[in-house]
Amino acid sequence: MSAIRGAVIWMTGLSGAGKSTLADALHQRLKQAGHASIVLDGDVLRRGLTAGLGFTPEDRAENLRRVAHVAALVMQQGFIAIAAVISPEHQHRRMAREIVGGGFVEVFVKAPLTVCEARDVKGLYARARRGEIPHFTGISGPFDVPLDPDVMIETDRVSIDEAVDRLLVHLRAMGCLPRERGLGKPRLAK
Repeated sequence: MSAIRGAVIWMTGLSGAGKSTLADALHQRLKQAGHASIVLDGDVLRRGLTAGLGFTPEDRAENLRRVAHVAALVMQQGFIAIAAVISPEHQHRRMAREIVGGGFVEVFVKAPLTVCEARDVKGLYARARRGEIPHFTGISGPFDVPLDPDVMIETDRVSIDEAVDRLLVHLRAMGCLPRERGLGKPRLAK
């Protein structure tokens, strides 16, 4: 597996916007082409690396600080770290960018709140609206819309394949991947 140089793809967006789905799809496409990447999924990390942290502003900041440091370590080894984390505030994303340094790519995974709620199989939005989940991003907690993301993916308007293609173009432009080396969608034999 190879990457020309490492990078951190920092996917931010509301719960249900499609961050994890997009992160997994990008990881699979990179893997199929022989490029080293790892997914740092916020939900998974909260069961281990950041277990014990809640959703207060202070705990969120600490959670994201830890994720950014792990992502930076992954990048420094020449891998592409794909972090799928809500990171609701400008200051969180700014902190992550500062920790990672060069190679940081902020991706705003955007979907309307109504779409995110419709995708919510865990019922988190309904629980948040009933007041059962305090500080829930987009309902009782803030989400600062990214002002100038490196890439914006509107998951209610583009397919996952199209979104992955856009991210691969960006990674190539950054010099993180060689030009067109097996990163296209699998093609059916004729």
